[in-house]
Amino acid sequence: MMFKSEKKMRAALSVLAVMFGAASAPVSSFAQDAAAQAPAEGQAQAAGAPKLGWYKTCSKQEDNDICVVQNLILANGGQLVTAVGLISVSGKINRKLLQVSVPTARLIPPGVIMQIDGGKGQKLDYAVCLPDKCTAEVPLTDAMIASLKKGSDVIFTSINFRRAPNPIKISLEGFTGAYDGEPVSESKLAESQRSLQDSMQKKAEEARKKLEDAQKAAKAQ
Repeated sequence: MMFKSEKKMRAALSVLAVMFGAASAPVSSFAQDAAAQAPAEGQAQAAGAPKLGWYKTCSKQEDNDICVVQNLILANGGQLVTAVGLISVSGKINRKLLQVSVPTARLIPPGVIMQIDGGKGQKLDYAVCLPDKCTAEVPLTDAMIASLKKGSDVIFTSINFRRAPNPIKISLEGFTGAYDGEPVSESKLAESQRSLQDSMQKKAEEARKKLEDAQKAAKAQ
């Protein structure tokens, strides 16, 4: 019976990447229609793109409490660049996972390599790939958490289909406060998401206008 419960929770955690990715990343039609292009390979968050920082959300699932400390890196148009989620499950089942989501068109065998302050790399194997992202995961250990708390930045490197590395650097400023602190309230999270959505819509409109102006200028020549 316990084996079945463990297996069920493991399966739930494996697809939690889909849940936390969908719940965290703002979903909007303008993000899909944005004229702004996604960042080039190897480029971190684009200048002027919305910055979310580290924050924690918690929810109840049956007899378990699930908390996710996360950070999203988005392009100007709202496209996912990298999503990081440290998932803690406590209650009837106790388990911790680190999940990292990256864009599709990745080479699967290399996985995602995590480096804290340029230290030794830790490999995360891919667990699932969807049309819009691939998610890698690894058990989250106390040593890993301690290193993240002490660190200044972390780099997640995936390999694209051209076999070129795509490193994304994320600042660890605010990580400890988010991990040890209280979860973000629903009202504050909703307000932050509205603000982010407004910012992305403004960026998308600006990019669309620049594209239209460039097209008009080209026709006038």
